[in-house]
Amino acid sequence: MSNKPYISPAQAAYVHRERRRQRQVVLCRFLLLFTLLGLWEAAARMNWIDRFIFSSPLLILQCLISMAADGSLFLHTGITLYETLVSFFLCTILGLSIALLLWSSRSAAQVTEPFLVLLNSLPKSALAPLLIVWLGNNMKTIIVAAVSVAVFGSVLTLYTGFGQMDEQKVRLIYSLGGSKKDVLIKVLLPGSLPLVISNMKVNIGLCLVGVIIGEFLSARAGLGYLITYGSQTFAMTMVVTSIVILCIVSGLLYQAIAWVQKRIER
Repeated sequence: MSNKPYISPAQAAYVHRERRRQRQVVLCRFLLLFTLLGLWEAAARMNWIDRFIFSSPLLILQCLISMAADGSLFLHTGITLYETLVSFFLCTILGLSIALLLWSSRSAAQVTEPFLVLLNSLPKSALAPLLIVWLGNNMKTIIVAAVSVAVFGSVLTLYTGFGQMDEQKVRLIYSLGGSKKDVLIKVLLPGSLPLVISNMKVNIGLCLVGVIIGEFLSARAGLGYLITYGSQTFAMTMVVTSIVILCIVSGLLYQAIAWVQKRIER
C-alpha cells in the first residue's frame, strides 16, 4: 500500500496552476530585466544619453571582466562582504540580547525607550566623522558605523514584537508553576521566530548600507571605496559597476536568509 497522501484532482490542478504562475513570474522578471538593459544599451549607442556619464551594460560588463582579471573585483567585494557579515552578526546578537533584557525588565524598558527612539532617528551619517576620530581610520570604524545603522531599530522592533505575544499562553505557564525563564523558552522565543527572521532580512540590507557609508569616509578598499574613487576620478563606469555588484550582493544575502527561514520552517 502506498504511503503517499491522496491528492484530489482539484488539488493537483491548483498546484499545477500555482507552479505555472510562479514560472511565468520568473520569466516576466527576466524579460523585464533584459528589456531595461537593452533599452539602456540602445540609448547609449544612439547617443540619447551620454555614455561617459550614464555608462552602458556593455561597458559595465567590460569593467567587470577587467576587474575580475586583475583580482580587484574579488578583493573589494570580499572586504565589503566580510564587513557586512560581521556587522550583521553583531547587530543580530546585540539587538536580540538588548530586546530580551528590556522584555525581562519593564523598568529598564521604560527608562531606555526614549533614548532608543532618539538614537534610531538620528542620521547615522552624522556619526561617521566622530567614529573616525574616536576609533581611527580602520575597518573597526566601518563595522561600528554599520552596526549603529541597524541595531537601534532592531531593538525597538523586537521589543515591540515581544510585547505582543499570546497572554493566554503566558498565564497558562504561570498557573502551572512555571517561571519567566519557562515563558522565554517555551512561548517567547518559539513564537517570535518569524519576527526575528523578518528582522534579520531588514538588518542585512541596513548593515550593507552602513558599511558603504563607513567606506565612503574611512576605507582603503571595498565597494564604497571604489564608488568614492570612481566619482573623484570621473570613472563613472566603475561607479555604476560597483553599484551593480552591491545590488547582486544584497540580493544574494537576502536570499540566503530566506533559505535559512525555509529550512527552519520545515
